[in-house]
Amino acid sequence: MKKTIIGFVLSAALLLGAGATQAQGIKMPAASPSQKIEQAVGLSTVSVDYSRPSVKGRTIYGDLVPYGKVWRTGANNSTVIKFADDVTIEGNQIPAGEYAILSIPNQNEWTIILSKNTKLGGNVAAYKQEEDQARFTVKPQQNPRKVESFTINFTNLQADAADVEILWDNTIVPFTIKTDVDSKVMSQIKKEAIDNANADPNVYAAAASYYLQTNRDLKQALNWMKKANANEPKFWNLHTQAKIEAQLKDYKSAVKTAEKSMAEAQKAQNQDYVALNQKAIADWKKQK
Repeated sequence: MKKTIIGFVLSAALLLGAGATQAQGIKMPAASPSQKIEQAVGLSTVSVDYSRPSVKGRTIYGDLVPYGKVWRTGANNSTVIKFADDVTIEGNQIPAGEYAILSIPNQNEWTIILSKNTKLGGNVAAYKQEEDQARFTVKPQQNPRKVESFTINFTNLQADAADVEILWDNTIVPFTIKTDVDSKVMSQIKKEAIDNANADPNVYAAAASYYLQTNRDLKQALNWMKKANANEPKFWNLHTQAKIEAQLKDYKSAVKTAEKSMAEAQKAQNQDYVALNQKAIADWKKQK
């Protein structure tokens, strides 16, 4: 009887041991999965590498994440933001490079810190303010939609800027990144269009479009666009030429050019540009 009992216990132990060994190979979802996001902003690129803890029924701000204390702003390793080129964030000049996003949350105001030390992880006790590249304050916003997993998004994308939003639970914390687009584009225009007497038609068209968009020398823009349309006019370039002429208040020429654009768009079966030209022609014919 004793041997039977001992054998049973040994067999059970072996089974439990085997189960424990198998458990070591079981794959489970990460508590705070990692994510990397990348966004083209202007003529540059910004990326964020971070981990995503979940609410899991807990009180986040003021409890799990205390107010008034430095927080890693995420989980696991440091949340790292990388700028391919120099940027401006909330008035602060930030050189190209990698920085840890740290923060000091409070109910009515957050301090966002860009630290040159990207290896702190959860060891925020080792944080040193002298390692800051920049720090700035932003206002948290109430999120009407609860966000279960900590999230960082790029939103409000513009030609030279984008907002970064930190979202978790019912709170949104945004800040704005701005890039230098204008000087880069103007440098290209000088090299490829201004200093090049025999530029490609596409170069002239791009330069003219940028001058129109940024309200620069419209006479120069018109000259470039006419060169672009001299031999093989495209309906989209003709439409831009018409808009430049209208901005110069030469509505008669604008209508004539728009009619050419519409005819070419009809040949190409591009109804969007047909409609754009129809509306523009109707508006410009009302002008004196």
